[in-house]
Amino acid sequence: MRANNLRAFAATLAAIAIIAGLTACGAGAAAGTGVFSQVKTKSRALKDTGDEAAQAPPISESGFAFSLGQKLLADAPEADNFVYSPLSVWLPLAALANATDAEHRLALLAALGAAGVSEAQLNEYAQTLLYRVAGEGNKKYSPGYISPLKIANALFVSRHEKARQKFAQTFADSYLGAMFNVDFASQEAADAVNSWASEHTEGLIDRIIESFDPGTVAAIANAIYYSDRWDLEFDAEETQPDAFHATGGDIAADYMKREDDSLRYYEDERAQAVSLGFKNGGSLWIILPKAGTANSLLEGMDADYFNEMRDSSRLAMGKLLLPKFEAESELSLGGALAAIGVPLFDGAAAPLTGGLLESDTPVWISEALQKAVIKVDEKGTTAAAVTLVVMATGMPHAAQPDEPFEMVCDRPFAFVLENYGQILFAGVVNAPAEAR
Repeated sequence: MRANNLRAFAATLAAIAIIAGLTACGAGAAAGTGVFSQVKTKSRALKDTGDEAAQAPPISESGFAFSLGQKLLADAPEADNFVYSPLSVWLPLAALANATDAEHRLALLAALGAAGVSEAQLNEYAQTLLYRVAGEGNKKYSPGYISPLKIANALFVSRHEKARQKFAQTFADSYLGAMFNVDFASQEAADAVNSWASEHTEGLIDRIIESFDPGTVAAIANAIYYSDRWDLEFDAEETQPDAFHATGGDIAADYMKREDDSLRYYEDERAQAVSLGFKNGGSLWIILPKAGTANSLLEGMDADYFNEMRDSSRLAMGKLLLPKFEAESELSLGGALAAIGVPLFDGAAAPLTGGLLESDTPVWISEALQKAVIKVDEKGTTAAAVTLVVMATGMPHAAQPDEPFEMVCDRPFAFVLENYGQILFAGVVNAPAEAR
């Protein structure tokens, strides 16, 4: 795995991923007595394993990010805004690679963009990824540094089951995961998971699940929250209302303006793109199609095209008109994940059996959901997302213009939020916030 492979997963808003709900017919040793209690697991300090990771084959989470986005967008209404967090899905699935049986593990690694990588190498990579995107290196040299990105992982296990020690320790060491025992038959279990989600997204995502099936045996969760100001904020006094040519007809939107500023800019026959940087690192790419819809633009994008856009962009003077916008999506991920090769949805094979729990309870993913939100205004960007995976048991280089550019985002456009090369969020804006 090359060091620059950590620059391939872009789009930063805020995300919570909860992989939840292993339904069971059997019961193992009791792992807790209350409805909700934390299990103390000692973890190693997070570190940059770059030198060790460099010995591994390359990992392409950005390939996973765009492949997942293509499948999700295929079912998304073209008149609606759309946002998802690929990193919030990738991290829990990477952790579950440690619980997947040998027959299905290679297919899971390939779907994650990690073909040819061992479990140990994947875990080292995840640890390095978390170290870098969380700004741990910056904290060494700037003790007062506060990262705009917060990531949390948690494993919720039925009080009637016990997590396999090897998985629990790896989850704590490489994914900084906390572990909790819950009574999934009680409404308080869902309340506890929702409370955890709200806590780790600053209240942006306060509900991921209404209730658990009483047979649920485990839920794995990831939360990502991102909030930062632009390195050069828009002047609110220059924000003006104007028409936005939405898919469903013109609406009034409030346009922010940047003019006579140097911005990182890219243009080819497909689109115009501009990168808006944040104070503490990372950027939001705004991508305006020259023809067709924003959905088809993002649906047709892959890691190679995004990398070309980012690497071939240059500083240029010009004018940008961008509407303030918000996007919120509730997505069913199961069909898309299965379509890109994630093999954990096979109830007959139950590929997570024996790897996640001490008992031989058959385990597989029966459902996967995500909720994501992003808000963009003159000051900056805030984003969050939640992914819920329920696990059940039993049967069932383009030339750049020399002239100053003008980019007027008065029709649907796509966006990608990245931090340290990791794609945190991506989506499309078909109808921005209406002018006030």
